[in-house]
Amino acid sequence: MMNDSTHDANVGSQARLQARLQARVRTLRHEAQRIASIELVPVEGDVFPPFTPGAHLDVHLPNGLTRSYSLVNAPEERGRYVIGVLHDAKSRGGSRWLHEELRCGATLSIGAPRNHFALDEAASSTLLVAGGIGVTPMLCMYRKLRERGQTVQFVYCARSRGQAAFLDELAALGGDVLLHFDDEHDGLPFDLAACLARQPKDVHAYCCGPGVMLDAFQAACADAGIANVHIERFAASAPVESTQRTGYTVELARSGRTLFVPAGKPLLDVLLDAAVDVEYSCREGLCGACQTRVLGGCVDHRDSVLTQSERAANDAMMICVSGAQSGTLVLDLA
Repeated sequence: MMNDSTHDANVGSQARLQARLQARVRTLRHEAQRIASIELVPVEGDVFPPFTPGAHLDVHLPNGLTRSYSLVNAPEERGRYVIGVLHDAKSRGGSRWLHEELRCGATLSIGAPRNHFALDEAASSTLLVAGGIGVTPMLCMYRKLRERGQTVQFVYCARSRGQAAFLDELAALGGDVLLHFDDEHDGLPFDLAACLARQPKDVHAYCCGPGVMLDAFQAACADAGIANVHIERFAASAPVESTQRTGYTVELARSGRTLFVPAGKPLLDVLLDAAVDVEYSCREGLCGACQTRVLGGCVDHRDSVLTQSERAANDAMMICVSGAQSGTLVLDLA
């Protein structure tokens, strides 16, 4: 994950603040045009908390911003974290600061890894499709599946070879890797529909990349009859107008308190205004930090984290962007 949209870095939960880790920048490496990798090592101790393929972590920058980046290296490498960072042309201080200001030896405050893009390591067949900087979580996944001897194909798309990162690492892993660079195909994008039509119906299909690519991937999977679809967005989808025309009530099950959420006001803001201790980070429904258990009511889901089946279960929500379809929500909060 690489989220470079603006949001404030306050993370309401005291427990979350205490869980921050101090990391030292050991190496900075140019990987491709506008893409750098950052190797982090613990300031205290010899190992970081464990993570699984597809995980990301928050980086709390000295300029007050928080950004989320996917982990690239192998989970077995407990003594370091490696992230890949695209210098976003629209950066408001996140990736721009990391590319222009960060130096080796600097100390960064980071969060422990989280994973809302988890890999099914036991799948009989896996397809990984990455676009641009979307290669970062996929490289970790591909390495793990190759180690396990699983059936997997890796498709990596970029506008040009010069904009594709970690090509040496991919080459070293070997296996079924397909590279597609638009400028080497008369500017044409990769044919996702044809690729997916060749996959077995039980394939687990993963995609991470630009929003346009993800939308095309989901549509092609639906057309191909592929049900096991997993995507990760680095930017929020275009907002869909909420069906909530009036305010609603939120009951906090642990304390018994009741709060009113006016129409148009984010639930997270109402909770923070009432001094409710909640975790949050991106404010865009991307990172999963604010996932909260739902005990009652019907959720109006607006996030990019939960799957369709998880939404249908109606037992969790991202309080930064989602709201209520019913008049009352009951949340597992104090």
